Amino acid sequence: MKARRTPAIDSETRLRDGHHVSLRLWLRLFACTSLIEARIRQKLQTAFNMTLPRFDLMAQLERCPDGLKMSELSLRLMVTGGNITGITDTLEREGLVERVDDPSDRRAWRVKLTKEGIQLFRKIAAEHERWLIELFAEIPHRKQANLTELLARLKHAVAGRGVSESAT
Repeated sequence: MKARRTPAIDSETRLRDGHHVSLRLWLRLFACTSLIEARIRQKLQTAFNMTLPRFDLMAQLERCPDGLKMSELSLRLMVTGGNITGITDTLEREGLVERVDDPSDRRAWRVKLTKEGIQLFRKIAAEHERWLIELFAEIPHRKQANLTELLARLKHAVAGRGVSESAT
């Protein structure tokens, strides 16, 4: 007797045959993102005792060697300043980031990776990339490129609508 697979319970579970393809697409994207994020969170925690928010903050800092203001980090990561402060405090205690004076604003400081932070981030980032390559391995490279292009078009179309238009 063949074992029956239980369907996954995720954002797509609520779909019915009559739902529009746009709703199906949105829920499929959301389900994929959620599954990938959960896998990456687990791997970061297991391999490096690292949370995804800490990794994301370090990734932003790695791209900006002169550091970023807390408000810039908050905007880039789309989280509150309080969350950024908590993550930064933890990374600073671990010697992975430092706060330095902002030369353009004496009242502010910038957060930047330390040498140790750069070394650790690069090690984690290489593994992160390898994990993503593994997760996408069943999709041929050409189809990954096509999907990337389609999603770029979707991103452009959605961004072009603006906030005020989407509120109507």
